[in-house]
Amino acid sequence: MRYDKRRDPDGTWTVFDVFTGQPVSPDGWPAIGLNREYADDLVDLLNAEDLKRRVSYGRSI
Repeated sequence: MRYDKRRDPDGTWTVFDVFTGQPVSPDGWPAIGLNREYADDLVDLLNAEDLKRRVSYGRSI
């Protein structure tokens, strides 16, 4: 899986790219300060899109 979430010191969540360690920026805004449910959903969505993209390019999981 390429994307994951981490809990920030203030109790909110950040969705990040596990390869770079940087927050993702869907729609041009960093995915920081999120509630847990939204972060979970975003991680699931981004990982599904990444898997779909890799499969369409013939890359293995």
